[in-house]
Amino acid sequence: MDRTASSRTTSTAGTTSTAGRARALAVHYVQMLLAMGAGMLLLLPAWALATRDLSAAWLARPEVPPLVMATAMTAGTVVWMRLRRHGWRDVVEMSASMYLGSVALLPLLWLGMLDGDGVMALGHLLMLVAMAVPMLARPEVYAVTHRHHRSTA
Repeated sequence: MDRTASSRTTSTAGTTSTAGRARALAVHYVQMLLAMGAGMLLLLPAWALATRDLSAAWLARPEVPPLVMATAMTAGTVVWMRLRRHGWRDVVEMSASMYLGSVALLPLLWLGMLDGDGVMALGHLLMLVAMAVPMLARPEVYAVTHRHHRSTA
């Protein structure tokens, strides 16, 4: 095989084909979804337990549930990304994208155009889309196998 053909089929990160990179990207995305689920399963019951006897007015505000949910989901993803040796830049980008949907919808809540349930539902949908943005923008990070990540403290 000549040098030109080789450079077209092998990326510097070691994933050898477009299909391989797409598969690695999809695996990363699904793993993050599972980590989000784990964060919800572990942290939302802890939140409920910690706040069950509180009668603070701020707990009843419609902004709280979507932001608590985003926090639980983000925490699970952060733990997973760090275990899989993603650098802090990757973790911060993904964390920001996970909050983006809910935060962007808060003005619509405050204007009465959405209720808390609407923010929760649309925030989740926007989160899924927003998470794909850094993944597609930086395939050298997300379209490779995890063994290609360097640990950065």
